[in-house]
Amino acid sequence: MKSFLQEFKKFALRGNAIDLAIGVVIGAAFTAITNSLVTNIITPPLSLLTRGINFADLAVAIPTTDASIQYGLFIQAVITFIITAFALFLLVKLINHLTAIARREQEEGKTPPAEKSAELMVLEEIRDSIKGTPTP
Repeated sequence: MKSFLQEFKKFALRGNAIDLAIGVVIGAAFTAITNSLVTNIITPPLSLLTRGINFADLAVAIPTTDASIQYGLFIQAVITFIITAFALFLLVKLINHLTAIARREQEEGKTPPAEKSAELMVLEEIRDSIKGTPTP
């Protein structure tokens, strides 16, 4: 049992697991913001375009039961998904762009190899002649 707990501790404290946990928490917060954006800001103007229809109230009653199919809430969920996917697309695009810029700056910062001095070239010729290999 002790080795199991040690193995779990090693797994939980590894960088990937912590990064994943942070991503889930941020994703949940981002979902709440997106839901609020769709419900409170985007859906009301859409209701104006659809002559005052409130998407949350759109439903089809199922006969002989108290249940109903609330397709308006489904439409809101689809809009929320599209906005979330678009925002994440823009975020990934921004991160890729910043990564490319950083990579380019890192490559530009590298100095080209210095040219060999005359003394080094002579020493290399001596070394090569001792080894019996031809010099370039």
